[in-house]
Amino acid sequence: MFLKSKQNGTLIQIENLESLINPNENQITGRDQAGQEEQGPASYQKEELIFPSGEQLPRCWLDANYPKA
Repeated sequence: MFLKSKQNGTLIQIENLESLINPNENQITGRDQAGQEEQGPASYQKEELIFPSGEQLPRCWLDANYPKA
């Protein structure tokens, strides 16, 4: 799965989808797709990523207390 950096618009290939949807994890591992060669894995803050379409990530992926009534 690919997400996009809010800061520079670079596509990030997500390594572990379970980490992405786990609201208890603030960082995920991915690979920056800038340039012609695949970059090494790096950590990214989930709050700094969006879908390539520009949509925000679902709140339930980011907030461990969502929804709490």
